[in-house]
Amino acid sequence: MLNRIEGRLKVTGAAKYAADNTPHDVAYGYLVTSTVGKGLVAAMDIAAARSAPGVIAVYTPDEPLTMLPPQSLVIQIGGEARRPLQDHDVNYYGQVVALVVAETFEQARDAATLVGVTYDARQPMASWEQACRDSQPSPAAPKVEILADGVPTIDEALAGSEVTVSATYDQPPKQHNPMEPHAAVAMWEGDRLTIYSGTQSPSMHALELAEAFGIDKTDVHVISPHVGGGFGGKVVTWSPTFLAAAAARALGRPVKVVTTREQLYTVTGHRTEFHQEIALGASRDGRLTAIKNVGVSAMVIENPTGVAKDLYQAPNLYLEPRLGIMDTPKATIMRAPGYEAGSFALECALDELAIKLDIDPVELRTKNYLTTTYPAPDAPEPLPFSSKHLDECYRVGAERFGWARRAARPRSVVDGDWFVGMGMASGVLPNTQFATDASVRFRANGTVAVATSTADLGTGAWTVMALLGAQFLGIPAERVKPALGDSTLPVRWEGDAMLGAAGSMTTANVASAVHDAAAEAVKELIRQAVERAGSPFHGMDPAEVRYDGGDLVGGGRRLGFGEVLTAAGMDGVGVTASATLKPETTRYKFASYAAYFCEVRVNRWTGEAVLSRMTAVVDAGAIVNPKTARSQIVGGIVMSLGQALLEDAHLEPSTGRYANANFADYLVPINADIPQSTYIS
Repeated sequence: MLNRIEGRLKVTGAAKYAADNTPHDVAYGYLVTSTVGKGLVAAMDIAAARSAPGVIAVYTPDEPLTMLPPQSLVIQIGGEARRPLQDHDVNYYGQVVALVVAETFEQARDAATLVGVTYDARQPMASWEQACRDSQPSPAAPKVEILADGVPTIDEALAGSEVTVSATYDQPPKQHNPMEPHAAVAMWEGDRLTIYSGTQSPSMHALELAEAFGIDKTDVHVISPHVGGGFGGKVVTWSPTFLAAAAARALGRPVKVVTTREQLYTVTGHRTEFHQEIALGASRDGRLTAIKNVGVSAMVIENPTGVAKDLYQAPNLYLEPRLGIMDTPKATIMRAPGYEAGSFALECALDELAIKLDIDPVELRTKNYLTTTYPAPDAPEPLPFSSKHLDECYRVGAERFGWARRAARPRSVVDGDWFVGMGMASGVLPNTQFATDASVRFRANGTVAVATSTADLGTGAWTVMALLGAQFLGIPAERVKPALGDSTLPVRWEGDAMLGAAGSMTTANVASAVHDAAAEAVKELIRQAVERAGSPFHGMDPAEVRYDGGDLVGGGRRLGFGEVLTAAGMDGVGVTASATLKPETTRYKFASYAAYFCEVRVNRWTGEAVLSRMTAVVDAGAIVNPKTARSQIVGGIVMSLGQALLEDAHLEPSTGRYANANFADYLVPINADIPQSTYIS
């Protein structure tokens, strides 16, 4: 178990985040955002802003910054499919309509208030209810329909079930609210862009910026060693970063743009709202006979219907993801996209079924345990799981939580003004694996540099990389010096590996890359040791030299690699390796599972709900570092509490405006909301 290796930097304030970088002669940009939800920018009066103290430039749709249109499919799906200030269209309330650049942040902010905008305003379509009625099939998530022999439709499967339940679940949009706001500090040297930006994917960032400015991706240097939270909201590149880079190029000097807290609610994405209509059919003994879920979201990646086929077995399955479109800020990826909303609705419906059947919720879930995957177009035969211990999670969780003491009848346990109840649910998140690149380099000072172009958004990637290097090379972790958060570090430019710290896949993908790079680096170390004059192993047969825990052994000698490199006059030796996907990735289903048990108190007079106790048992696979892994699980519980009980972005249907775009009115969980008696196994 290892403490975060960058922890001291963070708690002492020494860690530099994007906005902490202030290069010489930097100018400051401030965003001006729209105050209507739909229409056109008819006219802009920028005379007063231009003449304000310290103002350098004001950019508008009439005098835009030069950018090329987006081509990348990822940014069009996960981000905005348009560049800022390139036209007069207003597509949502809070859209960027101008950028003011001044000598100081305060001057830019004050001048921004002087920009006068006249709109040809139109009524935005900001009713989620209407969007659901007008929804269309999702273009990126096809309908799944699996029916038993002789069953013509899912509705007939439900009608033929002995017991059925149906319910509708609606969830409001949610905001990422990272501690670090989106920020960018951009500077140019000729056609080469260097940008400090808090991003979950330095390489994806570089690719998107290169596309916008018509330069090669290798001419964009993204630096992002520390990210103050992201949750998916910092995967793709948003308007503030594009504008910082474009203004810096136009002015020939560095430009810093930092979004305000209110602007984060509109210009950098959010989790979509959801509408789900679920119906379950079962036999009287609790065996599921049919699952139907028609789920509407405003984001193609946020498909809430897919959870069912990863959790429970039923002979008849119908999952229909649909897309609802509104004139509102762009929805994007947020932690466990699709699975957060899908789990909520499915697990609630399953509890309704347990009540109707008068069966224990744990027993109901155990009866419908999924042992293999459902057939899929790319895998027509069901796949076995690489490993799955959800049944053990149920058993261990129930025992440690005290589930046997649960009173099934609602409101039967009272503590003063509080009703006390217990509940449980299953959790799942598929594991995504991609091929990626990493480098391992032995140094003459006895350390090893391990590098890859991913990011650490607070998840512990710095520490994990050190531990992986130590494990694969057989040396103490303190001798491994990781590097990440930089687009010039090794990266697989093709495919989804560029997503970096996204999809809960960083450790799995980086582990494979570091493993392969370590093996290749050892081979190169031995090769150099026998070929380089001055090396104690010079002239030996490579087969007679072996690597053992940081030492080279052969010919009666055992020397540390640092000693060998120093004797050979070398500063270091290493390789960059491209990890390949192993055959097992297509033969098995990979997923993490969990069982959650909680005790909730509800005030009989106010209806206030308070989490008083929780137990989570997680089947998370191989754990690289227990301390940071536990931290991630606790963080997930805290975030889930916020999503369930507190968080709710209030969209005004008449204006398309988020009415609570601040920390005073949009509630996120704090220490006082989290019980001390939370148990993680």
